[in-house]
Amino acid sequence: MRYVILGTAGHIDHGKSALVKALTGTDPDRLKEEKERGITIDLGFADLSYPDGLKVGIIDVPGHERLIKNMLAGAGGIDIVLMVIAADEGIMPQSREHLAICNLLKVKKGIVAVTKSDLVDKEWLGLVTEEVREFVKGTFLEDAEIMGVSSKTGENLALLKEKIKAAASGVEPKHEKAIFRLPVDRVFTLKGFGTVVTGTSVSGSIGIDDAVEILPGGMMTKVRGLQSHGQTIDRAYAGQRVAVNLQGVSKDDIQRGDVLATPGKIKPSYIIDAGVELLKDSAIPLLKNRSLVHFHSGSSEMTGRIIIYGNESLKAGESALCQFRFPTPVALVAGDRYIIRRFSPLQTIGGGEVHDPSPKRRKKQEDIEGQNIFWEGSLTEKLSAKVLQKGIYGIAPQEFEGWIKADLPDIKSAVAALVKEGEVIICEERLIHKDIFDDFSAGIIALLKDFHSKNPLKPGMLKEELRSSFQGIEQRLFDGLLAKVKDIVVDKDIIRSGSFRLSLSEGNKETREKILKAIDAAEFQPPTDEELAALVKVDKKEVSEILKIMAKEGILVRIKDSIYISKSNHAKMMEKLKGFYAKKAEMTVGEFRDILNTSRKYALPFLEYLDSNRITMRVGDVRKLLFKG
Repeated sequence: MRYVILGTAGHIDHGKSALVKALTGTDPDRLKEEKERGITIDLGFADLSYPDGLKVGIIDVPGHERLIKNMLAGAGGIDIVLMVIAADEGIMPQSREHLAICNLLKVKKGIVAVTKSDLVDKEWLGLVTEEVREFVKGTFLEDAEIMGVSSKTGENLALLKEKIKAAASGVEPKHEKAIFRLPVDRVFTLKGFGTVVTGTSVSGSIGIDDAVEILPGGMMTKVRGLQSHGQTIDRAYAGQRVAVNLQGVSKDDIQRGDVLATPGKIKPSYIIDAGVELLKDSAIPLLKNRSLVHFHSGSSEMTGRIIIYGNESLKAGESALCQFRFPTPVALVAGDRYIIRRFSPLQTIGGGEVHDPSPKRRKKQEDIEGQNIFWEGSLTEKLSAKVLQKGIYGIAPQEFEGWIKADLPDIKSAVAALVKEGEVIICEERLIHKDIFDDFSAGIIALLKDFHSKNPLKPGMLKEELRSSFQGIEQRLFDGLLAKVKDIVVDKDIIRSGSFRLSLSEGNKETREKILKAIDAAEFQPPTDEELAALVKVDKKEVSEILKIMAKEGILVRIKDSIYISKSNHAKMMEKLKGFYAKKAEMTVGEFRDILNTSRKYALPFLEYLDSNRITMRVGDVRKLLFKG
């Protein structure tokens, strides 16, 4: 089964609804007021089914100039345009505006039906056809079929059906393997069922009991039931007109313009980056920077302020990169098309494509070099640019699923290619751009180099202090990135350059000799760092660093806190222990104090050192020997 959406377009009273009814047998005018007044006010729906399984859903739009917002609510998901122009009136204002809208939405296929052909003679019909051919020149309808039809007599209706089928067969399929999205264009309640919404599924698929999220509000619900053109179905696919019965949702919880989507994938935003183009015959010759406009995308309509990059204004027929800022969040993805209309009076002035639905907010007119990638680049290039934009925090691969309009397998392949080519790296399940990681690595090396130059006696920089230099990046990600940086050494919470070696100046070396001599002479009653500082007339902090270096070099042995003994005295202590335990199996604190000829003040720290290094073991008030070496 293939699903294609056809949308009507054209001026009021040119016979759009009558033509749809003649083609399908379904009257798309469903409202009482529409039937009484004989005009289409809101969106109407019908369908054409073909024997080969092709299903063409038809959206009939209103043609009145005051109902363009309703027309736009249905135009976003169409694949084919059926442009309707009455033979007795020819091209009218909404013929032009509707064509401009469809052109801006990048609809690629269409057919022109010159209706009410029974009201004019063949010569007049030929003149209208030539007028239409000139009218559509330079648009997507330039090479389209133009045929006279009559809903009243049935002239060319069978041929029109065949032409619709031929056009539908060439329509590029929607993204069926992407996340599910359905812009809501109608909300109502059915007795015994509850709230039902309708719309065109623009991507993915959905089944009964599947969870969905109502955006931009974020309300979660489930699918109770599904219908397409009056037929109950178990699953709905991209390109289908769908009615969705929602569980636990009241009519007031959802409205036209909301989007049903796969939960947790799309992040609504107050700002978007986009490409914009103004109509050549725009109602305003100059669109000023920071102007308020009406913004239409999918079935939604809102006001927004346009920020034009690199210019203070945009002339009719020109295009530019821009940013839109909204008072309420929007649920869009990269690749969505939109229309903008003049704030007042309401007139269509242009449109374009969403490039980035979650950009950074720029405080001023910045250099926009590189943003053309989002306009002209391939899927892989766009993903790479987004990773780069995310900086050192990176982006989880699954975030792309709700960021850009693409099938999930294609996104996965593009990410894999970027990783294989080394353009991005994976760290803690996040993608980081190589350029960002290289800057991070260079920053780490530079910070360590500066630290070592200022602190030659310290073994390295505290990891937490280093992390704080990168705007408090999350600990796990920081650790993962550090592990990938070359030429550094991570020693628990201390980081140092791979080439760094603790070194002492000539003055420090002289001080070290004095310290070693004092500690060695004191044997088992060694001076503290404070006492040594007074002895060698050096700052206590510097003495502490020198002691750590000497311990690291194996010249001293750290016992506890600021208590160090020389390597030779440590060897003497071990010999004395062996001698004692050769005669006795247990040793008291007093006996230990006596064999070292020291005081209890030092004996206890020495014993704690021996216990912690599993040389001795405390049993009650005595120690037993564990180490026999």
